[in-house]
Amino acid sequence: MNEKELGEILKDLYNKAPKGYQVANIHFFGVKYASIIQRNHLNVKNIVAFSGLNPTYATEVSKGIKLSNYVIPKP
Repeated sequence: MNEKELGEILKDLYNKAPKGYQVANIHFFGVKYASIIQRNHLNVKNIVAFSGLNPTYATEVSKGIKLSNYVIPKP
């Protein structure tokens, strides 16, 4: 999976989130895809750029990646 594909997934999660849950979905994205992002040394800022979201959301994705050390997504 590359940065562009992950950007599309992030965009989709953001757009489908219920009102008030957009940032939570960005954190969830970071948790869910942390291993792929880290293993392949992908750039979070590039992923967010491909998503078309505000570049400041890179910080929120990074928070999700850090959270991945402590939480597991529900199926």
